[in-house]
Amino acid sequence: MITSQLLAFVAVSVFCVLKVNSRDTFIAAVYEHAVILPNASLIPVSREEALALMNRNLDLLEVAVTSAANQSAHIIVTPEDGIYGWNFTRETIYPYLEDIPDPGVNWIPCNDPKRFGYTPVQERLSCLAKDNSIYVVANIGDKKPCNASDPQCPPDGRYQYNTDVVFDSQGKLVARYHKHNLFMGENQFNVPKKPEVVTFDTIFGRFGIFTCFDILFYDPAVTLVKDFHVDTIVFPTAWMNVLPHLSAIQFHSAWAMGMGVNFLASNLHDPSKRMTGSGIYAPDSPRAFHYDMKTKEGKLLLSELDSYSHSPVVNWTSYASSIKAFSTGNQKFKGTAFFDEFTFLELTRVTGNYTVCQKKLCCHLSYKMSEKRRDEVYALGAFDGLHIVEGTYYLQICTLLKCKTTNLNTCGGAVETASTRFEMFSLSGTFGTQYVFPEVLLSESQLASGEFQVSSDGRLFSVKPPSGPLLTVTLFGRMYEKDQTLKASSEPRA
Repeated sequence: MITSQLLAFVAVSVFCVLKVNSRDTFIAAVYEHAVILPNASLIPVSREEALALMNRNLDLLEVAVTSAANQSAHIIVTPEDGIYGWNFTRETIYPYLEDIPDPGVNWIPCNDPKRFGYTPVQERLSCLAKDNSIYVVANIGDKKPCNASDPQCPPDGRYQYNTDVVFDSQGKLVARYHKHNLFMGENQFNVPKKPEVVTFDTIFGRFGIFTCFDILFYDPAVTLVKDFHVDTIVFPTAWMNVLPHLSAIQFHSAWAMGMGVNFLASNLHDPSKRMTGSGIYAPDSPRAFHYDMKTKEGKLLLSELDSYSHSPVVNWTSYASSIKAFSTGNQKFKGTAFFDEFTFLELTRVTGNYTVCQKKLCCHLSYKMSEKRRDEVYALGAFDGLHIVEGTYYLQICTLLKCKTTNLNTCGGAVETASTRFEMFSLSGTFGTQYVFPEVLLSESQLASGEFQVSSDGRLFSVKPPSGPLLTVTLFGRMYEKDQTLKASSEPRA
């Protein structure tokens, strides 16, 4: 068995060879796609009907790919479920699947479409890449036969995977990734036996790939950055926005900053499902983003990025641990944000310094509002514990947020608009993890691009008055360190 350390060494060696002919910048494109959905059915359609539906979506993706290439883009990312949609059973997804080989086979489907059976979707994606001289990232379904000799083989004799594929500018299949952290309801797919760490090297940097819900877990997301030293993440997703802390553009831009990588996020566009929010994010600031709950059309984004990124060195607890707690005299109260019970303090003055603690986490806030409005309430909150809804994982969160109404019982609820402007803010916390993601979200879900920074001692602070009213200022800490304890406690004992 080849160890992950050896794989990382081999990847670095290949990367060093490619970097000789490297370019310092590249143009990235992401496409937010309004997917055409199949008719709901409990009976599988024919392969011909499935292919007809997929070709309708591929027609739209082709327009986006061609447009991106005409604007000199080097790579384009398209969404998860973007070719066939969602709401499938294990049986009804099957006609949409193809057998996707390991990229090591050195295959250009556009040139040799019959080499691995009937693979018209891979052929068309390959030709889109080749004909437009652009890297194409797409999400499709993979099927792999198995038999009784495999004790984990499903009863129907096959594995089915939610799969990302990457074709290079020659149309060659260069990456295949099977999603590991399936979201609730993805029962049509199997979880790979082990998390896959997938990279591909280009003359404009090293890329890693994972899908949607993977972003909240260590493997493969953090492993790609920490052990395989990728510069850019490509991220097909079907992300349903969840306020106050997990809106797509809010969290994805924060992940890019927290991990120190470029992040190319391509989301589906379906406002009825709260699906919107795509972006091209650099480690220091978003370069382009799209959030649109009003229209039904897709959207192509392009921006230039530096090819090689550098992870920041931040001690997330240094500042917060070096100061004494601010004494305010305010009464603490409980509130719920996305099913997690926070400890809150109300911001009662136009300017102030506040500290709120929960368990081992203490959050410090300094702020100044332009005015203290009577019709809006803001609070400082702390959460240190296990999140158990739509996934199970440990969090430490410090957040300044607008409450839904002036009733304190509504603090933590989803809020989309605000009127209060802040002149400055500085937020820090005594985090027990190095994995903290800094979020700033303005009214109507806009990003404060270039308006805030993170210091080496762990403060998230404004560098100028935010350009719009604040919804949230958050340090979202992910306690991966405790996941192994959680996993061990859930395993059956002999």
